[in-house]
Amino acid sequence: MAKVQDSNGVSSTKSLFKKSAAGAANDLKPKKPWKIIIADDEVEVHNVTKMVLNDYVFEGRSLEFLSAYSGEETKQLIAANSDTAIILLDVVMETDDAGLKLARFIRQDLKNSFVRIILRTGQPGKAPERDVIIDYDINEYKEKTELTVQKLFTTITSALRSYRDLRIIEKNRYGLEQIIKASAHLFEHQSLKEFAKGVLTQLVSILKLDESSVYLQLSGFSAFKEKDDFIVLAATGKYEKSVDQYVSTIFNDDVIRYLRQAVDNEKSLFIDDLYVGYLATKSGMKNVLFLKSCSHLSKLDRDLIRIFSNNVAVAFENILLNKEIVDTHKEMLMTLGEVIENRSTDVGKHAHRVSLFCHLLALKAGLSQEEADLLRLVSPIHDVGKVAIPDSILFKPAKLTPEEFEQIKPHTSIGYDIFKNSNRRIMQAAAIVAQQHHEHWDGGGYPQGLKGEEIHIFGRITGLADVFDSLTHWRIYKEKWGITRVLKLIKDQRGSRFDPNIVDIFLENIDEFVEINNRYPE
Repeated sequence: MAKVQDSNGVSSTKSLFKKSAAGAANDLKPKKPWKIIIADDEVEVHNVTKMVLNDYVFEGRSLEFLSAYSGEETKQLIAANSDTAIILLDVVMETDDAGLKLARFIRQDLKNSFVRIILRTGQPGKAPERDVIIDYDINEYKEKTELTVQKLFTTITSALRSYRDLRIIEKNRYGLEQIIKASAHLFEHQSLKEFAKGVLTQLVSILKLDESSVYLQLSGFSAFKEKDDFIVLAATGKYEKSVDQYVSTIFNDDVIRYLRQAVDNEKSLFIDDLYVGYLATKSGMKNVLFLKSCSHLSKLDRDLIRIFSNNVAVAFENILLNKEIVDTHKEMLMTLGEVIENRSTDVGKHAHRVSLFCHLLALKAGLSQEEADLLRLVSPIHDVGKVAIPDSILFKPAKLTPEEFEQIKPHTSIGYDIFKNSNRRIMQAAAIVAQQHHEHWDGGGYPQGLKGEEIHIFGRITGLADVFDSLTHWRIYKEKWGITRVLKLIKDQRGSRFDPNIVDIFLENIDEFVEINNRYPE
């Protein structure tokens, strides 16, 4: 019988599948013991303490004893074991105040506020209780003669409860902090695939709450529903190779049934060691998160997943809206680029190819993904200023005269003027590309005669991409050039017309540019 818990925490028992032998073995795995440091210069104190607490168990966890016999030795031990729950600390060791100095070192130098410090002394006159409690951040002060078997048991139990509660509070704080950071990070993603990958990455990060956990081994995927099947958007662990594939071709019937159960019931589910998170958007898109190896998740961890999943649903909605806006802008700019290039005649894909060349060259040149995406959007309208150029010049079926060439030059300044007054980043980038794509590295271009790095990197990249595409395709004024002839011209004009570094990068990756060229013929 498998226990199913929906996103509201309501449990029910359904006969879904039998727990595997491996899963049962995990349930029987012993829990990590509580660490206790005994810091005392008397060997007998160590022996008696261990003997009395030998069979002690609290919340299913036994005790692990670490022994230190001086203040310096204790410093090294506590520094190396930050997850220590309790330190039974003798006041007088190599000096009369060694224990007090150590208590201050733990709180102030190590900044460890979790470990419970129980100060024990056989010479109470050396460190009066009232002064110690006021001046030092300790949790208990006991004379060694007080610590009978029963009182030692009570003291340890009380200290462990305090330590446990502090850790739970810290886990809550850390987990919620991670959710806030992760949610903010998710809104930065531009594409659905990047977003889905980010969701998985951040979710695994949130679950790294316990050094003894196995959450690093989590495997999972995020998918969206398409008709009667699911398509994997992103994946981790053993599912990494499943991206872009249909779930029905990869996973068994049980997995598909759980995904459909979550979607049909519109609820997230915890099923044994599986988590199926249901995420829906107002636009009707249905998405799921699937995580395996969740058998060790505590109630707190599951609550964090639910909170995070709610934030993810909001982020999904926003990313879809953003994608719709970006896709609309892209389509409009691409269409405008083609209209300008061909005066409303459907004879080619120049603008589309140039945008792909620019995007690839930008990434190869080390620009960020965001910058490369921006250039991809605006490069198709590099010739927008040609709207003001007479048809008699644009469509002349022969080489232009020097006088006619002077008449076509202003299209760069006209394009710049169209966009220059906008404060939007995309319009500013469009203005740069329109104005500078005919500038030359040696200063011999137009309209401003800019030289070297005075030319914006967007202008340098678009200029090369535009020339490569124009020469490798038929135009009304010229025949199509062969690739060898085109590359010779680009090499010959390296350092004069074109940025030498951009040319080198282009030539090093020429196969990829040729592949794009072949993929989108006229």
